[in-house]
Amino acid sequence: MKQVFYWSSVAALAGLLFGFDTVVISGADKKLQSLWESSDAFHGSVVMAMALWGTVVGALLGALPTQHLGRKKTLLWVGLFFTVSALGSALVNDPISFAVFRFIGGLGVGVSTIAAPAYISEIAPAKSRGKLVGLYQFSLVFGILLAFVSNYLLSNVGENAWRWMMGVEAFPALLFTVLCLGIPRSPRWLITQNKMEEAKKVYFQIVPDGSFEEFVNEIKGNEEAENKKDSIFDVKYRFPLKLAFLIAFFNQLSGINAFLYYAPRIFEEGGLGASTSLLSSIGIGITNLIFTFIGISLIDKLGRKKLMYYGSFGYIISLSLVACAFFFEWGGLLIPIFLFLFIASHAIGQGAVIWVYISEIFPNHLRNSGQAFGVSVHWILAAIIPSFVPLLFSSIGAGFVFSIFALFMVLQLIFVHFMMPETRGISLEQLSKKLILENNKK
Repeated sequence: MKQVFYWSSVAALAGLLFGFDTVVISGADKKLQSLWESSDAFHGSVVMAMALWGTVVGALLGALPTQHLGRKKTLLWVGLFFTVSALGSALVNDPISFAVFRFIGGLGVGVSTIAAPAYISEIAPAKSRGKLVGLYQFSLVFGILLAFVSNYLLSNVGENAWRWMMGVEAFPALLFTVLCLGIPRSPRWLITQNKMEEAKKVYFQIVPDGSFEEFVNEIKGNEEAENKKDSIFDVKYRFPLKLAFLIAFFNQLSGINAFLYYAPRIFEEGGLGASTSLLSSIGIGITNLIFTFIGISLIDKLGRKKLMYYGSFGYIISLSLVACAFFFEWGGLLIPIFLFLFIASHAIGQGAVIWVYISEIFPNHLRNSGQAFGVSVHWILAAIIPSFVPLLFSSIGAGFVFSIFALFMVLQLIFVHFMMPETRGISLEQLSKKLILENNKK
């Protein structure tokens, strides 16, 4: 189990780069808009959101290398994309070149959200799959915290502080790439490629007293029961497809990425000074980390559905309070406190569940394309919503924006109660059969 934990931890470091890359731009946000004299629309949709559009492309195309090159080789490429993006973003002198290198980093994020959870879910025992895949989310929020701390520490190094903020990511990116060289390939993927000897060797490192023949027969039996020409859009997979769409849809309609991208700006809108805003952002990162740890420690005990209940109620309360704070100009420290509650609700609910859930609900032969679909929905919305934040804040106001997010979280609660099945403690092969049966009942 120690071996599996180490391999999972290495793959999960892709999440650290994902979190760091997503949030590091928040420290350079207002400086870059001032430096390049960009309009709100251009700054939001090009400078700030280009990485997210790269993520969309990476998510849409990420199933191809994940399946054909394998999970391990794909993760190596992810590390290289992050390295090139960090160095390039730090060295450019114009917004278009900056956007291009941010786009490359976005490709790394998009592909990692398919390859890393798929790799971990395929090497993890069913009883601890949620916790191990949850390491990806834990690394993600640790990366977010590192980005907030890094931005704060580098904010006073001079006119070119933003270059240091963007470039420092190259160090963890290179470390991740080197560590990926030492992990094995997924035994489930190896079996689908008929590389039986290598698969057997890895399998016995994971389950020393297991039966490799039974493992192969279960996978092969599942493959034979399914048509190789199947598509995730076939009628019999409609239910898992709906689940992937809705969990990704509601994840972004909580406003989480809009908030993470513009945390310092939101705090300043609420009346805090620039320095206090950056410091409050570190508090957000710490809260996120603590409650993510709680979430992934509970996900295999309480289950995915119960955590989503907790998160949904927390979202509704916190977002409503933030909206009221802006409407009634409460100001002071109330807005950071309400936003800490929001981030805690996300971390213990959607944050802990989404990558685990999307990596579980599709059959082995469609896992890559199923994940690509769910992740693409997530990232298309993650690109669109933050793009409009500066414009929406200046037109309808922050109070109305947070009210809209709160309303969507009421709809998420309805989805969790009436539609979302529990997946805790079930093998991937058995879960695939269960969800097809659920689909036939509907």
